[in-house]
Amino acid sequence: MGFFNELKKSVSDAVRKINESGTVIETIKKKAQERQKTIVLCEGEDSRVVEAAAKCVEEKVAKIILLGNAEEIAGRNPDVDLSGVEIVDPLTSPKLADYANLLYELRKAKGMTEEQAKEQAKDATFFGALMLKSGDADGMVSGACHSTANTLRPALQIIKTAPGVKSVSSFNLMVAPAGGNEYCEDGMFIFADCGLNPTYTAEGLAECAIATAKSAREIAGLEPRVAMLSFSSVGSAKHDLVTNVQEATRIAKEQAPDLKIDGELQFDAAIVPAVAKLKAPMSEVAGHANVLIFPDLQSGNIGYKIAERLGHFEAIGPICQGFAKPVNDLSRGCKASDIVCAVAVTALQA
Repeated sequence: MGFFNELKKSVSDAVRKINESGTVIETIKKKAQERQKTIVLCEGEDSRVVEAAAKCVEEKVAKIILLGNAEEIAGRNPDVDLSGVEIVDPLTSPKLADYANLLYELRKAKGMTEEQAKEQAKDATFFGALMLKSGDADGMVSGACHSTANTLRPALQIIKTAPGVKSVSSFNLMVAPAGGNEYCEDGMFIFADCGLNPTYTAEGLAECAIATAKSAREIAGLEPRVAMLSFSSVGSAKHDLVTNVQEATRIAKEQAPDLKIDGELQFDAAIVPAVAKLKAPMSEVAGHANVLIFPDLQSGNIGYKIAERLGHFEAIGPICQGFAKPVNDLSRGCKASDIVCAVAVTALQA
């Protein structure tokens, strides 16, 4: 049985019943522990990141490279044991020149000069992406104190997309609170896109849906049932925004005929069986969806934060999909425990 089949079985078992591995998150961490990947954290200036780095090493979730000045990090975090964390200062690293040269080679066709590359490579996020590109790390996590643009721009310029992938998207793993949720049959939902693309064409939304279904299988161990969300259910409203979701659903079904996917569906029709019987009685997805594809970033970002704050779901992510090597962006409102989870997921993507 391959790695992802093993992950799927163990996570699914953890979701459906209390077992030896405990919660879903603990199960993901356990799988990450078995892989022992090296993950670079770019924000040594943030105490949450420093705490998470120490926790990852303590729990053996991954090997950690923390970027920043070692003395400054220790001075700001005197109570954190960083003895097992490798701290690298981009400004004094012996690899800075090599990374700068790599950046120049990658970007000279776009007009970057050697001097510009030398300066840019000193930036911690660019340095982390160059470290990943060079094979000195297996994955990168950033964004606790930097914007999504600052985190993903270096990744898009240096790591780039995986072969055959046109665009990068993101998803959030939404884990139900202790005691469960009556509409969350699998113990978690996958929400996309909650952190990256402001708007989508029908083709892009279809690609996001297919990629998220794949991530649901490989990372969360779910058998995806994908709902393409809208303010309309099965033609109940007419608008260009509804048409875009309908077209995206058609394209996704054409490109992934074996995928359980339906739309357009309102949120309640997607997850509430009684509502689904009224609004979409012929759908095999409606009322039982576990992968929810929002029509744009506004709705996705608002939706996951409502679930997190009012529904007490634990939000892991946003988790990026589509890069040639795993890069993940954090929410600036994240906790240290969220960063540890992001590291574990990044290790599974590596």
